Amino acid sequence: MAHTKLNSRLSKRVQSIQPSGIRRFFDLASKMDNIISLGVGEPDFVTPWNVREASISSLERGFTAYTANAGVFELRKEISSYMNKRFSVQYDPETEILVTVGASEGIDIGMRAILDEGDEVIIVEPTFVSYVPLVQMAGGVAVPVGTTKEDQFKVSASQIKAAITPRTKAIMLCFPNNPTGATMNGQEMQEIADLCEQYDLLVFSDEIYAELSYDENHVSFASLPKMKERTILISGFSKSFAMTGWRLGFVLAPPDLLAAMLKLHQYSLMCAPTMAQYGALEALKSGMDDIERMKQSYKQRRNFIVKSFSEIGLPCHTPGGAFYAFPSVEETGLSSEQFAEKLLMAERVAVVPGHVFGEGGAGHIRCSYATSMDNLEQSVERIDRFLKSL
Repeated sequence: MAHTKLNSRLSKRVQSIQPSGIRRFFDLASKMDNIISLGVGEPDFVTPWNVREASISSLERGFTAYTANAGVFELRKEISSYMNKRFSVQYDPETEILVTVGASEGIDIGMRAILDEGDEVIIVEPTFVSYVPLVQMAGGVAVPVGTTKEDQFKVSASQIKAAITPRTKAIMLCFPNNPTGATMNGQEMQEIADLCEQYDLLVFSDEIYAELSYDENHVSFASLPKMKERTILISGFSKSFAMTGWRLGFVLAPPDLLAAMLKLHQYSLMCAPTMAQYGALEALKSGMDDIERMKQSYKQRRNFIVKSFSEIGLPCHTPGGAFYAFPSVEETGLSSEQFAEKLLMAERVAVVPGHVFGEGGAGHIRCSYATSMDNLEQSVERIDRFLKSL
């Protein structure tokens, strides 16, 4: 009897997807001593105590059963109120809000809910590493549209229009952006919104960094005229509320789209963790001061690292949001991967090579400034020393 080849046991779709380029550098760094990591896209703040206390209290009161598939109704009501007050978008907690296991699940089930085999999704690059694989796992085709440092990594409506084909189903946007920190204003988004109406497109708007907009107020894509009915808005508690390990996000969408996503959520995950939902409820009720405190700290660090990178010879645009700097390393003559590997080995500073975020990220590195000022100062000294050694 012939032996079955291992590869034949695996889905061709899964085999075609590459492992995360970010994880490879984390794995390398984890085996080394005296590392300063600028690689992790995670707040360095601990979740505020009152949020942790609310979660502990829910356990003590015995709230350990499944919740409604869509999430604790009181939490959905609070999400509705929060999004209306902060970003001027109104969603019905009964039919338009779903609590998910992180924002990533929201994107996953959103893609699977709308895509048929071969449908195209326009992805603005550089982009978060999971978007393209999630499109592919849903049977879709990711169509990249690149942005450049000369344009502050903003995409134009004309670039998106040039990528639209009869198979285009949706556009994936993330502002403030991971990895570039780029933001867009209302007028720039409105031009994209006009395209969506003209070509009957849906929009995935990943707004997980919405609260971390430093120089202008965040504009939610769903707040634009006629865009709520076309928008799957993804957000959550990981970044601005410092709750990454809680794995709690939410999706806001029109009732027909949300009902489809709810079916996928029901069969794959049932519901988000109960105790995390009660912690999130407390975060929304009392966490605005904590958000502002963390935001001001990130802004101070942003200003320091952008100025420092420019001074040591790494040109860097000023990110309008999130907590990433995205300096160019092109002048060193090294690729982003070569630069990141050599820097890690020589100076024990972990950064993420920009090419893992798509072709538009080539020649850049992503540096998270969600770490202490002491770490940032030391990392700048080490990178400066590395540059002088080249």
